[in-house]
Amino acid sequence: MLQPVMHLLKHKNIILASGSPRRKELIENIGLKVALCPSLFEENLDPKAFDNFSDFVEETALHKVLEVEKRLKENGNNPDVVIGADTMVTLDGKMFGKPTSEQEAYDMLKSLSGRSHTVYTGVVVKALDDVVKFTEKTDVVFGALDDEQIKGYIATGEPMDKAGGYGIQGVGGTFVEKINGDYFTVVGLPLYRLCSVLYELFKENKEILTVNATT
Repeated sequence: MLQPVMHLLKHKNIILASGSPRRKELIENIGLKVALCPSLFEENLDPKAFDNFSDFVEETALHKVLEVEKRLKENGNNPDVVIGADTMVTLDGKMFGKPTSEQEAYDMLKSLSGRSHTVYTGVVVKALDDVVKFTEKTDVVFGALDDEQIKGYIATGEPMDKAGGYGIQGVGGTFVEKINGDYFTVVGLPLYRLCSVLYELFKENKEILTVNATT
């Protein structure tokens, strides 16, 4: 999808406002170079202040992007593109973030067992003066889990830095019976929408360069 503008993107200073190696790997797999810069934003927004889950994850992602961009510019590093994302698992109107304890991880996984839940990932792309925000959501169905399976999974340590207490791209994927939506939304970075946004942002630059070259 990005091939017509890849020659432009490869020369851009692209920053991912995240410490997630999973998100970095996804972007690198499509041929782009990206540097990780974990955001220092406290992620203390009140979900009750937002009309819906999409607005919440988008606003959180925006704060991550703005904090990282400001900090980098103050240090003399001017990014061309900053990408931020926030992922949240939801069930019965409640939001599940990263568990803060093994007990909380257990409670989350027990709640998800044998049921369908929805994962929201909000993404913000800031390219100079352009800011694009979007959210993708995917329904995930877990099979029924017994206590030994849940405790065994928690013992791997994988749930502790994952929204909802599981990682679909790791051992947690063995709990997933089926999904309805974009798999990469659950991983934490919906690739199709991200690439669509990047293409639209840089397609105009490509057209400008073509016109300049022929005049």
